[in-house]
Amino acid sequence: MDRILEQITDWLREMLVAGIMDNVTGTFDNVNTQVAQITAEVGTTPANFVPAIFNMIRNLSNNVIMPIAGILLTVIACYELIQLVIGHNNLANFETFIFWKWIFKTFVAVELITHTTDITMAVFDVAGHVVRQSGGIIAGSTAINAGALAGIEATLMAMDVGPLFGIFLQTFVVKFLIYVLSVIIFVIVYARMIEIYMMVSLAPIPFATFGNREQSMIGQNYLRSLVAVGLQGFLIMVCIGIYAVLIQRITFTADLVGSLWGVMGYTVLLAFTLFKTGTVARSIFHAH
Repeated sequence: MDRILEQITDWLREMLVAGIMDNVTGTFDNVNTQVAQITAEVGTTPANFVPAIFNMIRNLSNNVIMPIAGILLTVIACYELIQLVIGHNNLANFETFIFWKWIFKTFVAVELITHTTDITMAVFDVAGHVVRQSGGIIAGSTAINAGALAGIEATLMAMDVGPLFGIFLQTFVVKFLIYVLSVIIFVIVYARMIEIYMMVSLAPIPFATFGNREQSMIGQNYLRSLVAVGLQGFLIMVCIGIYAVLIQRITFTADLVGSLWGVMGYTVLLAFTLFKTGTVARSIFHAH
């Protein structure tokens, strides 16, 4: 009878150890995959992220928003001409230079809205280059290594069935929560790109305001917001780098559960800091 109980206990122990190791391996595989995906996605330009969406946004911008921007530009150009005339005492102090000045400013404004897509994509090309360069440094020096878990299995096999069952439940919960956090991180990264698409779709309207000093604040703030959301990707990469370094500091000893909860805590911290990257980027560039 004792022999049978011992065999059942060994079978349960092996099954629980296998389940624990599967949970642990799955947790780290998911973390590594998520970090690699973020590194690749935040460095992708809007044109290459989802080309079909970008083409749709560009067509909407050129065919729907551009005519509105043209009307706005016309109104602003007329307002600017009136301001120039009034500014010279209703032409009492007549200078032909003001008309040349007006023609030049209007020409520049027309060129800006004509090449709106090129300008916005240039901003994201530069931002994407910065992100990709930082991604190469971060991925090359702070890659998460789960090889330290190789010796855990022997420690687990020496434990009783009761503690193993508790460890199995905790590792399952940690694995599930890591998956949930991975979804949250996915949403944050994709929400940034959707925000970029929305900003690009309306780009001709703020660009049409550059013809007047008073109204140009709209266009200037738009450009600052564009640069901020572009370089938000760099801040995301900084968060990923800090996260990877913190994960490496965790020592996987016999306290496997404590180490996994440490990974969980750092992943929660990563999700929180990713939420803050947009606010930090806008505050740096003073964009509203």
